[in-house]
Amino acid sequence: MKKVILLSLCGASMLMAGFSEHAYLYKDARIMGMGGASVAVGGLPTAVFYNPAGLRDIAKDDGLVVELFGLSAQASDNFGGFSTDLNDANDEQEISDVLKEYSGENFSAFTSNYSSVSMNMDTFAWSVGVLAAGDVNLIPHGNGGANDLLETRSRGYGGLIVGLATSFEDLGPGTLDVGVSAKYISQVSYEGGIGITEIINNQDDLGTYLQDKYEKKSSGLGVDLGMNYKLFPENYWHLALGLSVLNIGDLKMDSAYGRQPMTVNIGASISPELPFFEHFTFAMDYVDLLNANETRFYDFTQVGGVVTNVTYQDFSESDFMKRLRLGVSAGVFENSWFMATINAGMYQSEYTLGFDLQATIVKLSAATYAEEIGPESGQLVDRRYVVYVGIGW
Repeated sequence: MKKVILLSLCGASMLMAGFSEHAYLYKDARIMGMGGASVAVGGLPTAVFYNPAGLRDIAKDDGLVVELFGLSAQASDNFGGFSTDLNDANDEQEISDVLKEYSGENFSAFTSNYSSVSMNMDTFAWSVGVLAAGDVNLIPHGNGGANDLLETRSRGYGGLIVGLATSFEDLGPGTLDVGVSAKYISQVSYEGGIGITEIINNQDDLGTYLQDKYEKKSSGLGVDLGMNYKLFPENYWHLALGLSVLNIGDLKMDSAYGRQPMTVNIGASISPELPFFEHFTFAMDYVDLLNANETRFYDFTQVGGVVTNVTYQDFSESDFMKRLRLGVSAGVFENSWFMATINAGMYQSEYTLGFDLQATIVKLSAATYAEEIGPESGQLVDRRYVVYVGIGW
């Protein structure tokens, strides 16, 4: 019934718009290149964002693993083109033409810095990290004249994340890794819309205007639990089954944009020892098993090209393909000073590609994936490109 109501609202008003990107705090370029599948993989300090049990897969021979200045930058396909055209428009007609040309498309940009210190010891693994991030999402609506508007959801946020994991060997036919992480996140968010008159009058400093109009401050504390069960550890396939429960305590952020609902996620992976590859992993995840993520529909009231009121309603969505992740990661070269890995996969029914390079202490990763902004896969696909540069050892 809720789905029928949701689809009816899609066409109910020229001033109503929906947004349905699944909640996240951090997207690791190394993981997004392989379809975002990581629940049963691990091995990276960023496992605290996917399944903290994965900390037990950090290589023990690496000793203290330090990742500093882990800078990520991400943007939608043609984000630069839209921004340039809007900035170059000089009057109401030109701005209206730009909004009409790009009407209904989603444009996003994301930057982050995640620095961490981690170590996998004989009896347990631990990780401590600091996150600072921000994202911008814009959807132009060219409804004609005074009804033109620019929908926005933006936030700046950060906090502390700590994780701990241990193992229980010879538990049945395998080894069970169990992990827990805790995080405190504070954020400032901006959620609403601005009409064409507001765009014209504040074109030189649109960011400040949005900040003054829509700023909300919130914070949240959450706990994550995870398990990875490695069946027959000495077997050729190295099969692992994973389960994670993220954001226990809901980390709701007062229901503002950026809220983090509790999600239950499952995954499986195999890591056969193939010739010609330093390592090889195939993984499959199904995330948000209980459909906690929702579609938010906004209703904008305008008077004379100025948005005077914004209301919203949240509706459940349960699209299967939005929750399915498939990925492959293959190490093609590795020695004491250089490493190269290629990644590929499927994320929300769209392809992903990426690579990871490390030369001594410099790490470089790049990936492309597509985020589904609509409540169902294939409705509003936003192709994105992400680059990561960091220093680590």
